[in-house]
Amino acid sequence: MQTTLEQMRQAIAESITSRSFAQRTPQGLFAPIDYTLALGGKRLRPLLCTVAASAFSPSWEDALPVAVALEIFHNFTLLHDDLMDASPLRRGQETVYRKWSVNTAILSGDAMSIEAYSALGEVQRPELIGGLFQRFSQMALEVCIGQQLDMEFETRSDVTSVEYMEMSRLKTSVLLGCALELGALVGGASEVDAKKLY
Repeated sequence: MQTTLEQMRQAIAESITSRSFAQRTPQGLFAPIDYTLALGGKRLRPLLCTVAASAFSPSWEDALPVAVALEIFHNFTLLHDDLMDASPLRRGQETVYRKWSVNTAILSGDAMSIEAYSALGEVQRPELIGGLFQRFSQMALEVCIGQQLDMEFETRSDVTSVEYMEMSRLKTSVLLGCALELGALVGGASEVDAKKLY
């Protein structure tokens, strides 16, 4: 039976919901996480992950923990980005720092980052865990570097196109590439083939 993107999207949504943030305490920490993830979005990063896994294995579901980790991490970056940019809305809804508080946005965002690693650790391929964590951590650091450059560029009038492209690569592209690479690895791709997708 052929898997569709909609089936993958549904499996990703169910995997995120199964983390039961809405039922966890203290609600002051977990309700904003549930709220943020419930806002939805395209779920592009986790879909890229599961599609990459399916290119190398019919058992693309094995990549769901990675897909969930990527989606939680991505939303963590959005939560903190909204705070840094003083954005009032995200996906047409009030941002976490506006709905709750700045402190809540910081702490819930931090918890999301930790939850992303927790999800990643649920991959049922022990031989891959070390490499997955290393690649995920490298991606996470690069995203932070990209965000820092973005903030620095706001006060500079001499930003070159090369600098701007590198900032965009770090802030956005590395997470997309990581989704493809990690999905491929969990699907059984060789290091060489997985890197080609990145």
